[in-house]
Amino acid sequence: MTDLTQYQVNTEPFYQSQGDEIAIYEAAYASRLPMMIKGPTGCGKSRFIEYMAWKLGKPLITVACNEDMTASDLVGRYLLDANGTRWLDGPLTIATRIGAICYLDEIVEARQDTTVVIHPLTDHRRTLPLDKKGEVINAHKNFQLVISYNPGYQSLMKDLKQSTKQRFVAMDFDYPPASVEAGIISKEAGCDLELAMKLVKVGTSARNLKGHGLDEGISTRLMVYAANLINKGIAAPAACRAALVRPITDDIDIRVTLDHAIDQVFG
Repeated sequence: MTDLTQYQVNTEPFYQSQGDEIAIYEAAYASRLPMMIKGPTGCGKSRFIEYMAWKLGKPLITVACNEDMTASDLVGRYLLDANGTRWLDGPLTIATRIGAICYLDEIVEARQDTTVVIHPLTDHRRTLPLDKKGEVINAHKNFQLVISYNPGYQSLMKDLKQSTKQRFVAMDFDYPPASVEAGIISKEAGCDLELAMKLVKVGTSARNLKGHGLDEGISTRLMVYAANLINKGIAAPAACRAALVRPITDDIDIRVTLDHAIDQVFG
C-alpha cells in the first residue's frame, strides 16, 4: 500500500493571493474538474498548486515535463529484476490510484503523443488505461489533474491541441502588481520593503523589453535570488547582475541596457 505521507504538503507554503484564484480552484476541486494554469516563468504557478494541496489537505505528485518524457514515464512500465519482471507504476498512475493531485508542470514540453494518455482522465470516464498491463484504473474519488505551461513560449510545435485544452478549466497567472510583488520578495527573502521595491523596478525594466530582444522578463523568483545574495553581503549591483541579468540573456546590448537600469536604481 502506498504511503500517502510522502506526498503530503505538511508546511504551509507562502502564497499571496491576487484575486479569486483560490475560490476558483476550490470550486474546481470540489467538482474534480481538471485545471490548467497558464503564466510566465517564475510567477508563482507551482507555488499556488503547492499551497492549494496544503490548504485542501491532499497529497500532491508533481511531474516536471520534458521533451524526452514518454507515456511510460507517466503511467509506468515493466522492469526486470532477480525474480523476472514486475510492474512499476508511474507518477500519474500512483496519483490516480491514491487520490492525489497530479501536477504536470510545463506540459507543452512533453511530446504530444505522450499527453494524449491524460485524455480519459479529463472527461466523464475518469479512467487511466494501462495498455501494457491490460488494466484500466478508475480514478480515486479525490484524484485531480492539474497542468501548467507558459504561453509566452508557444509555437506550432509546442502548444496543446484544442482537443486537450478543452478538457480543462483554465486560469491565467501573471506577475503581481509592484507593491504586491515587493511584499512577496520581502517575505520570501527576509529583506526590507525598500530593497524589494528597488528589485521590482529593475525587474520592470526587463519586462518592458519582452518582445524587443527578450523572450521572457525577470521573474519574481529571480528577484528573490537577488535579495538572498544581497542578504549574504554581495553588493546590490553585483547581485542584480548575477541573479537578474546574466541568467536571462547573452545579448551584449540588452545586458548593457539592464546593467544601466541597475545602476540607475541602486545609484
